[in-house]
Amino acid sequence: MSFISRRRRNRQLLVPEAREEMDRLKAWVLKQQTGKQIQGPVDAKMEMARQAGVSYRPGGFNGDMKTSEAGKMGGPVGGQMVKELVQMAQEELTRRK
Repeated sequence: MSFISRRRRNRQLLVPEAREEMDRLKAWVLKQQTGKQIQGPVDAKMEMARQAGVSYRPGGFNGDMKTSEAGKMGGPVGGQMVKELVQMAQEELTRRK
């Protein structure tokens, strides 16, 4: 009998109160990458879609967007956000020594 591993991703924050800071970090990363000032999560999604060459309609229906297109939108920004968070944690640990 073969078992298929189904990995379910949970995109919810463990600490919901951190949403605002995560949005700020995303805007900062996008500004570093593009030089553009990002105002809020909708602008961030629009810019990520533009960078990836993907059609995104804020506040509209995006159900026809392919999974691969959605993945292209967040990939580079999400990866850089993780790098920044790791660096922040390392700096915090260094300060505590």
